[in-house]
Amino acid sequence: MKWWTDIRRKVLVEQVSKRKVMAEYSIHAKTLEKILSNPEPPGYRMSRPRPKPVVGPFLGRIEEILKQDRELPRKQRHTAKRIFDRLKEEGYSGGYTQIKEAVRELKGRLKEVYIPLSHRPGEAQMDFGYALVKENGVLRKVAFFVMSLPYSDAVYVQVYEKICTEVFWDGHVRAFRFFGGVPCRISYDNEKVMVAQVLQNHERKLTNGFLQLQSHYLFKEHFCNVARGNEKGVVESMVRYTRSNFMVPVPEVRSLEELNRELEERCRDELSRTLRGKGRTKGQLLEEERSCFIDLPDAPFDACRIRSTTASSLSLVRFDRNDYSVPVRFAHYQMVIKGYINRVEVCRGDECIASHPRLWSQEGVHFDPVHYLALLERKPGGFDHARPLEDWKLPSCFRDLRRRLEAELAGEGTREYIKVLRLLEKHSPKELARAVEHALRCGASSRDAIAQFLVPRMEWRYTRFSLDGHEHLRHVQVACVDVAEYNRLLGQEVGA
Repeated sequence: MKWWTDIRRKVLVEQVSKRKVMAEYSIHAKTLEKILSNPEPPGYRMSRPRPKPVVGPFLGRIEEILKQDRELPRKQRHTAKRIFDRLKEEGYSGGYTQIKEAVRELKGRLKEVYIPLSHRPGEAQMDFGYALVKENGVLRKVAFFVMSLPYSDAVYVQVYEKICTEVFWDGHVRAFRFFGGVPCRISYDNEKVMVAQVLQNHERKLTNGFLQLQSHYLFKEHFCNVARGNEKGVVESMVRYTRSNFMVPVPEVRSLEELNRELEERCRDELSRTLRGKGRTKGQLLEEERSCFIDLPDAPFDACRIRSTTASSLSLVRFDRNDYSVPVRFAHYQMVIKGYINRVEVCRGDECIASHPRLWSQEGVHFDPVHYLALLERKPGGFDHARPLEDWKLPSCFRDLRRRLEAELAGEGTREYIKVLRLLEKHSPKELARAVEHALRCGASSRDAIAQFLVPRMEWRYTRFSLDGHEHLRHVQVACVDVAEYNRLLGQEVGA
């Protein structure tokens, strides 16, 4: 570069003759003209592209294959090797390297170009992702819900067992509560929990579940074109960001609810970060953005899926391919099941007659042993073989009570023991266990005796005498009692 600069300065500034410079530096006249025309060496430039007589006739075919691949899943697209094999069958006689270079060049030219978008306050984007979680030592895959506000860059994340309607509802309810309002417009992809059918002209047939949520919160929806996740690129990147930053290393928790509390705290910490290019924190921008939100309704959306069913002869109702027990007196009755993300409630009229933890497997059964005690009281012979009681763990005092009852009452001991267990219909296991232990110490074992120990009693020191409602008794004077009078009475009785 130095000699290039020296030649230019000698000719253009010092007015040294070109002939003398060519002789001094041993360069050709054309080379000198190139140096004088360019401030720096321009490098090698071809006047026209090199001909490609072997691969050239097949470039159009390669481009056609690559364009067709854009409509296919990423894992099922052509590699350069597969294109080479196909072209050999079509008459290509060259080597693999030329095909590989042609594929790389054409893929670069065919890459899509995107328009930078502006994000107005009050708009949101929502998506689902998947991650690994170790729950109680078991590694498994879970879904996670992400809602992002592109204007303030605030984000809300929660994990769930799987993607379904009630999960979709619950994520929105929690996100709206976290953001302090409802975004006026939310962008989605075409997940089946939201879109029942993709129609022509960008129209969608929406699911009833989506319409119920929208009717409650009154936000506008926007659906991306099929396979065009870039149209909601902010939340797409947030799915990757939260997975990499919130779930690496793999979270080890006792329950998903515990992980959700941690994730919500992480989302809250994110609000203190200063947003690049805006000079303010995410929390400050979110506070400003709330003026564009729709106010939260007085009552949150009840995020449960409702199904009508009839209890079977086994006092079981089915929801989402799993069975749940109800009290035997409701067998063969029609009832309503409410499926939340963490529990299943069975209702008859306005009364909740059973509540169970939600099962996320398939063909599972969750029994409440108390539901079957009324039937077992009539059929005590089935007590030791009743499936609902197989895994029922009770304190050791119940085992002692049963042995005593069966020893004292012979054939009726099991029935009396079941009557004691039926006290669990109104009292907690802890309260009943305490009453049973008290009864065993006192030598009592019947159901009626144990029930007496469940009646709440206040200690005398906490009681207070009150004349409220008996104002006329305030004028009664009671003389002080002389205890010695009692001894005199005893003496009179002895003398008599």
